Amino acid sequence: MTTATSSPRFFRMHNIIQDYAWGSTTSITELFGFANPEQKPQAEIWMGAHPNGCSTIEVNATPTLLSDFISNDMAALIGPQTAEQFGELPYLFKVLAAEKALSIQVHPSKVQAEAGFAKEEELGVARTAGNRNYKDPNHKPELVYALTPYQAMNGFRPYTEIVSLFNALSISELAELVAALEGNQNEQGLERFFEAMLSLTGDTKDSAVAKLLVHAENHQDDELFALILELASQYPGDIGLFGPLMLNTLTLQPGEAMFLNACTPHAYIKGTGLEIMANSDNVLRAGLTPKYMDVPELVACTRCVPMPAETLLLAPTREQGAEHYPIPVPDFKFSVYQGEQAFVLTTHSAEILLAIDAPLTVSHQSGDTLTVEKGESIFIPANTGRFEASSTGRFARAYN
Repeated sequence: MTTATSSPRFFRMHNIIQDYAWGSTTSITELFGFANPEQKPQAEIWMGAHPNGCSTIEVNATPTLLSDFISNDMAALIGPQTAEQFGELPYLFKVLAAEKALSIQVHPSKVQAEAGFAKEEELGVARTAGNRNYKDPNHKPELVYALTPYQAMNGFRPYTEIVSLFNALSISELAELVAALEGNQNEQGLERFFEAMLSLTGDTKDSAVAKLLVHAENHQDDELFALILELASQYPGDIGLFGPLMLNTLTLQPGEAMFLNACTPHAYIKGTGLEIMANSDNVLRAGLTPKYMDVPELVACTRCVPMPAETLLLAPTREQGAEHYPIPVPDFKFSVYQGEQAFVLTTHSAEILLAIDAPLTVSHQSGDTLTVEKGESIFIPANTGRFEASSTGRFARAYN
């Protein structure tokens, strides 16, 4: 058996491509040259040790699940502190290519996830059940870094803006709800409004959505209502079509990033980017989905406070060709490098490097070296220590 101390320093990763229906058939091919002969919707490339799509590496010429390799000598391979704190590789790194909008969703906090998971385990709800809210006891903070223009929703608009947008619709079925929010422009008022909107059913919901779409048709030269019409073609009749009137909408330009906090409603609408998140699959849905929505649980896990638009983008600190993004959780860190020089890096945890737009070469004083093409990734154990990385383009670094 290869031990952590005798194994190579660098491992080429073979990653799962998830073909979710909302994925793009062309974006990953255009960016990385990956073949897609069956024209499947290539939604996400998963890089990590998550059981729903674990990467493989070659160990002694034998394909080995990354999770199995890590469990062989966890302290050496992901670092003693990470092994003690998390007991696994604590992040999942992805390329995400959305052709259609993903559901509006909220991720619970760590405390909420632990409590919710324990409760559903006690109730005996199958982990694969459609009405299961908590797949694991972990939070799911995440960062997205745009590779193409990347349209999204993130956080509530200011109270006054929500009231103004809904008043302009003049939808009689919503008049009472809007008036209540107008008279209570605070967290409690928005929480009641948000829950009431998501709880609309039957003829009331259908009529309100129909009137929204009439208004959107009459104002389709406005970007916001053009977006609502586009979403309506993907999710007809869905209460989530009111989402853009409650949530900030923005388009990240290539190279821009944003962080998605726990308890914050958000949605990815269209575009391709890199995404790094805590190793969790907990999602509470709030619209734009045919899947199960548990509105009371969702609202209990949502902070109904506005996020100022100027706070949505995440500004990196820059140093000598590197951009380091400030991540407020210990589960992961994320940096992007670009420059002609070789970058001298040092591992303190397990790392995954992804070549973004040119081949990437890594080398170690032991003599180990590895080159991967754009779109390919490298797993680097925590005990590697000092190494060099060079590329004529950008490469991303996931670590913790």
